[in-house]
Amino acid sequence: MEDNNSPKDYYKILEVDYDANEEMIKMSYRKLALKWHPDKHNCDTVATSKFQEINEAYNVLMDPALRFEYDLTGIYEIHKYTLREYLARFKGMILTCNGLGISHSSSPWTQQLAECNNTTDEQSFDLVYR
Repeated sequence: MEDNNSPKDYYKILEVDYDANEEMIKMSYRKLALKWHPDKHNCDTVATSKFQEINEAYNVLMDPALRFEYDLTGIYEIHKYTLREYLARFKGMILTCNGLGISHSSSPWTQQLAECNNTTDEQSFDLVYR
């Protein structure tokens, strides 16, 4: 079992990609919730803990504001990612910050950068570090 003090990767918990849409998240949540429901495991503490973790991840990733906040301020243990996971997880920051021109207008990172470009430096600081 994972250390309770280490940050949780909600995307890995729900077994979805980092750019998963709501439908993908819902489908994965339903599958995992059925698999790990405590009633199916005679109230085993490991299954109960896993089920609660799945619910926590689902609640954060399905709420757009909470998901954006999680993506923006999460504590990342980069050494735990494979190269493929790292690039998938951080492509919004890597490619847009370096000017490589990803044009995903629905990406929270792209929207955040656009907001910052249309404000003063002081307002930009507040947007990024609120």
